[in-house]
Amino acid sequence: MNRLNALFLSLCLTLGSTGCTQDTHREFKRTILKFGTLIDITLYDVEPALAERALDQLETNFNQYHADWTSWQDSPLMRANEKLALGEPVKVDASIAQLIQRSQVLSQNSHGLFNPSINQLISLWQMHRSDETNIQPPEPQVIQDWLKTKPNMNDLKLDGLTVRSRNPAAQLNFGAFAKGYAIDLSFDYLRILGIHNAVINAGGDLSVRGRHGDRPWKIGIRHPREENTIAWLEAQDGESIVTSGDYERFYIYKGRRYHHILDPRTGYPAEDSTSVTVIHHNAGTADAAATALFVAGPKQWQEIAKSMGIEYVMLIDDKNNIYMSRKMAERVHFSEDQTGHILVSESL
Repeated sequence: MNRLNALFLSLCLTLGSTGCTQDTHREFKRTILKFGTLIDITLYDVEPALAERALDQLETNFNQYHADWTSWQDSPLMRANEKLALGEPVKVDASIAQLIQRSQVLSQNSHGLFNPSINQLISLWQMHRSDETNIQPPEPQVIQDWLKTKPNMNDLKLDGLTVRSRNPAAQLNFGAFAKGYAIDLSFDYLRILGIHNAVINAGGDLSVRGRHGDRPWKIGIRHPREENTIAWLEAQDGESIVTSGDYERFYIYKGRRYHHILDPRTGYPAEDSTSVTVIHHNAGTADAAATALFVAGPKQWQEIAKSMGIEYVMLIDDKNNIYMSRKMAERVHFSEDQTGHILVSESL
């Protein structure tokens, strides 16, 4: 997600009807730029010294997660991918091993629509350079050649901290999971410190604990084609609200728009969806599910949501139709100028 979109989502986290005023003795904030997005951390109802200690450590942790888990620059994950491409076993640190283990389960539950083993495909599309002007999509034959390799998370075998791959094309990119997982780890740390009221927003991956004083956290959901909110909801204690949209990272080539959410079945950006919002108690699961449901699109989202155990879903398609589970429909409040056709699923 680029900085502008991340800033927009940060502003959508409203503090209630009284506006953005705050009691500086009770609320503490920090903004970090990592994982290619702005990460906003807010702690509420905590002593100043403890807040400063917590924010410093969280910033250190996010810096380390980014340094270890990026696949675009020299890192433990990049070096692991290089060895996997050569068919060599590689010893990884515990955090990467946990990412692999968790991702294997989520990938299986998503029927492979969440697939972190497609780093080669992501590299072909050059989405890490989407802000540049000279970028263009790969040739169709290159994509067809990649599709023949059929990498998936089952190609990887984890034995303790040693990873082996039966498919050299299976190389790792955790862009659709790492932010959510990092948020889960951050709240584990805050819980150890005894901090119970907080919100972390990592460019659309947002989790809350506790309340904002006597008010719940109120979360805005961005319109995928306009610079405003299409809806809002009140987040409950322990929930993660994650939105994946085709506006987060994209480029235009010869008048056509190419976005970063790739369908591993076709090798091309997923079609039909523009935005998916998911609520779940686990941020990592919500992160992976939002990507998988985006790829699933309007025809398959219910099947994938059931398989992944996701009860709260809102999907907006490329015709501005809005698909929702019944539980999500009971939570979402739409803006007055919302004009899309709303379709509520009775099977979820």
